Amino acid sequence: MQKALMKSVAAVSAAVALAPGAAWAQAPSDIGRYDWGPHMMWGGGWYAMIFGPLFMILFLAVLVVAVVVLVRGLGGPWSGPVLPHHSGRTPLDILRERFARGEIDKEEFEERRRVLGE
Repeated sequence: MQKALMKSVAAVSAAVALAPGAAWAQAPSDIGRYDWGPHMMWGGGWYAMIFGPLFMILFLAVLVVAVVVLVRGLGGPWSGPVLPHHSGRTPLDILRERFARGEIDKEEFEERRRVLGE
């Protein structure tokens, strides 16, 4: 029983594999299809040579825009560039804090304070 099933599966597979070849053999030949003439470029002529590349560039541009919109849409809301939080402190306040923590010495503190203009 199993052998008969395998033979029928093989026969059906062979028929499916060979059917396109039989249909292709009956198709008309392409002799003269690519001859020189007014319809040599995909049956269209000169405008296919101009509009073909233009439509390809347009298609690629639309594809890139769609990908960018999709990525931005999936990325969530954009809050702008990440900037340090401004808490109202002046540069002199920061300089005093650095001096108080011992990050800079007195000479450097005085020099930087003069540069800041105070």
